[in-house]
Amino acid sequence: MKSGSRLEKVLDSGQFAVTAEAGPPKGSLADGMREKGELLKSSCDAINVTDNQAAVVRMSSLAGCILLMQTGAEPVLQMVVRDRNRLALQSDILGAAALGIRNVLCLAGDHQRLGNHPAAAGAYDIDPIHLIQMCKALRDEHRVGSGETISGEVPLYIGAVANPFAEPLELHLLTLAKKIRAGADFIQTQAIFELPRFVAWMDKVREQGLHEKVHILASVLPIKSVEMARRMRSGVPGMRLPDELVERIVRAADAKAEGISICIEMIDQLKRVPGVHGIHIMAVAGESAVPSIVQEAGLSPRPERPR
Repeated sequence: MKSGSRLEKVLDSGQFAVTAEAGPPKGSLADGMREKGELLKSSCDAINVTDNQAAVVRMSSLAGCILLMQTGAEPVLQMVVRDRNRLALQSDILGAAALGIRNVLCLAGDHQRLGNHPAAAGAYDIDPIHLIQMCKALRDEHRVGSGETISGEVPLYIGAVANPFAEPLELHLLTLAKKIRAGADFIQTQAIFELPRFVAWMDKVREQGLHEKVHILASVLPIKSVEMARRMRSGVPGMRLPDELVERIVRAADAKAEGISICIEMIDQLKRVPGVHGIHIMAVAGESAVPSIVQEAGLSPRPERPR
């Protein structure tokens, strides 16, 4: 057992996991995060707190995690390498461990030019693979990146991300394998709309035996409006909404309800893909839909905390 987190126990016990995202506010008001914790804690095994998603300034992921924990929810601390050098990253992770946070997700982060401070300097001192290695060294070897030892335990369940739709496929599979070798315990994918392409990616993952070395959580994203559907058809980096799904949403009497129906249908199909160990629901700014999605997808109630 690496961390003792609920997410780790659910996945290691062979049960199908459910996680979701909770975006912190653009400000200091705490009640919104606590409300999200109360809303999601019964439907999800863990809740990601995003780290300045879309490169827009928000309450820190660390603070958001603490607010979720106050409700009894289990958080996943997101850490992006865009904003912090290796000193700050390790310092925040040690602080998170001291405060009882047991899950961390290591990723690059959206480039700062896409957000509300496009002139900001990016740190990018290390890449996500090196961040995974640092987390593993803190946990398993009780040392920081320089090799110096630290006091106390750092019980972390380490996550990373993967994009099944990025090209060239072989290069990105190699990156996935590197993240697993570096110490990733679980992988969250980019949002999935093109099931055949994801299935083909999973075929390659299984051919390399990677599904036996890491827990893969397939991500879904409920479309909330016709405008969102059309924007995603034009191309959002890392994902594309197929024309037939866009047309379904455009023709629907209730676009938001249709987007949720598509999401539930996708979950039903993803549950049957060998090597998929859970679902991650990316519903930032739409968290209120998550409990009903989990219920209608047949994933509720969630299991009692495994011992």
